[in-house]
Amino acid sequence: MLEFKLNYMEQVAPKPKRRNQLIRFLIYLRNRFDLQEGKEDELETIEYIRKNVEFKGANLWILIFAIFVASVGLNVNSTAVVIGAMLISPLMGPIMGIGMAAGINDFELLKRSLRNLGVAVFISILTSTIYFLFTPLDTAQSELLARTEPTIWDVLIALFGGLAGIIAGSRKEKSNAIPGVAIATALMPPLCTAGYGLATMNFYYFFGAFYLFFINSVFISLSTYLIVRFMRYPKKEFLDEKKEKRVQTYITVFTLLTMIPSVFLAYGIVVRTIWQEQARRFVEVEMKFPRTQVLNAEYDFSTKTRTIEVMLIGEELNQEILDITTAKASEYNLDNTEVIIKQSGNSPTDMNLLRSDILKDLYERNEEIIKNKDERIALLEKEVANYGQIRALGPEIAQEAKVNHPNLRKFTLNRTVLSDLDSAKTDTLLMAFAEFGRKPPKAETDKLLAWLKVRTKSDTVALILQ
Repeated sequence: MLEFKLNYMEQVAPKPKRRNQLIRFLIYLRNRFDLQEGKEDELETIEYIRKNVEFKGANLWILIFAIFVASVGLNVNSTAVVIGAMLISPLMGPIMGIGMAAGINDFELLKRSLRNLGVAVFISILTSTIYFLFTPLDTAQSELLARTEPTIWDVLIALFGGLAGIIAGSRKEKSNAIPGVAIATALMPPLCTAGYGLATMNFYYFFGAFYLFFINSVFISLSTYLIVRFMRYPKKEFLDEKKEKRVQTYITVFTLLTMIPSVFLAYGIVVRTIWQEQARRFVEVEMKFPRTQVLNAEYDFSTKTRTIEVMLIGEELNQEILDITTAKASEYNLDNTEVIIKQSGNSPTDMNLLRSDILKDLYERNEEIIKNKDERIALLEKEVANYGQIRALGPEIAQEAKVNHPNLRKFTLNRTVLSDLDSAKTDTLLMAFAEFGRKPPKAETDKLLAWLKVRTKSDTVALILQ
């Protein structure tokens, strides 16, 4: 009996040891992730955020200048300029102030934050609208278009970026996290885009951009509120208990009125993003045909009608194949989606397709000149890449040329095939066409030609003047 007890104790003994190791490991993790480490005094943090809420004097002028810089960056499609403007911008102050006020029941701070945020938004949109009313460059560039419609990724960036911002703000040693949050969440570009929408009377851009700014602001405030409550910041105390309950009620109502619609909107963004990803996957996987390719695909999502419109080029497909392909949409959870397939024979020929066909014909006529198969493939790949690069850069270079030469009225850039009739050889040449409002001096045309060579990285550029 004694031997049995000893054996039993030997078997049971390791269990407390393993439990102690687990407890030590959990304590180690808790210490590693302890937010109290390096934490600033709570009242100091509250005062730090309170000071950054106000928009007047220098702060307001900095905001105006930052909006001008961001508008120029969006206008000329410069990512670096837009990032610089976001570093300058002081917009994060009142947004974090709203979350802090809700977390500590400070109704006065909440009103100040809302009032100053309203002033900042109004000034920002007014400034960007004025800029876009007078700028000669009125084309919506990719940097600007990217801020017209929020996605689920914008929501996640705002939430996690706000968490990083308030944690950094609560440290004794302030880091560059808050400016980083301003860049990541992109608070300023949506306001500039909203100004562009007003200046061009494009209300789709205006409401889409303002919607993106609203989503970002709400989720940054929400993350601030969550960290403030998690770290148990002291709530504001009132001598009058009735006033304290009334303030708490105001704060709660405001929080609910703000958070519930934003959660609903975020849910709608999630549904739309998932649908768009499934729709793109459906087109990429199911619309692969031997002699037919997808030229363009457009995805239209709304609560009532969801549409995928696909344009095909190449050999025309019969209706049976189209019906089978369309029926597969249900496999991608696209049951309430209408799939519209158009073929090249049913619509006007795309100009880009026509240019590609012309280029193909030129090479087919001269293919006997290129004897070696590998050389022919390498040349074709190089020329097609150059052609696509020049075609993509054309509009951007035209806008930049307009900035450098305000008298410029028309401009185009393309790569063409040049035939040497004496030697029966062919070569490609970069050709630019420019038309000025008035005859430019030779120094200006020489400057334009030299700039084009540097900008396009080409040794030779033929400049035709009108």
